[in-house]
Amino acid sequence: MGNPTNKPLIAIIGGIASGKSTVAEQFAKLGCAVIDADKMAHDLLEEDSFRDEVVHLFGPEILDASGAIDRGKLASMAFADAGQLGRLNDVIHPRVLRQTEELIERYNRKPGVKAIVLDMPLLVEVGWAGRCDRIIFVDCDRARRRHRAKCKGLAGERDIKIRENFQISLDRKKRLADNTIDNNSDFSTLVRQIKNIFSDITKNS
Repeated sequence: MGNPTNKPLIAIIGGIASGKSTVAEQFAKLGCAVIDADKMAHDLLEEDSFRDEVVHLFGPEILDASGAIDRGKLASMAFADAGQLGRLNDVIHPRVLRQTEELIERYNRKPGVKAIVLDMPLLVEVGWAGRCDRIIFVDCDRARRRHRAKCKGLAGERDIKIRENFQISLDRKKRLADNTIDNNSDFSTLVRQIKNIFSDITKNS
């Protein structure tokens, strides 16, 4: 196993707006601890010292009227330039990965936690795939993802393409996965797939 600890470490990967967080929430209901990397990054944007670093990189135009970082503006600027995105990741990733390590250690000491789920969009890109005991790919067709992205405030197809251009291809991610969850049907079907996979994980852990 890639995870040297006593709790199964489960990675949830997939395309933008494929439903990874929904899958992670269902694992939480089964007794798993979920580590949400996106939430960590968003929380960092609220910290004064981190905000100052990001403003230094991108300029004051990324701030809203209240002086907080406008995540939409920041994303637009970062994804418009590979160099800028790389510099932003250099600021964010070390902090997020350090917090993730601390949480893994903490959850491994909690007897009530059955497994640890990583909801980390760039998990494969940062080299963590080999650390996980199980990698689960959430498969969702582009039309559904486009609709969900729009609901989340993204512009749609163009935004998805721009952001995914900076990630490992979905085909490669799918090949890396131990299991694939089909998220193109109804919610009960999704939940059933998750329960079946979790049952197999706990049986073999």
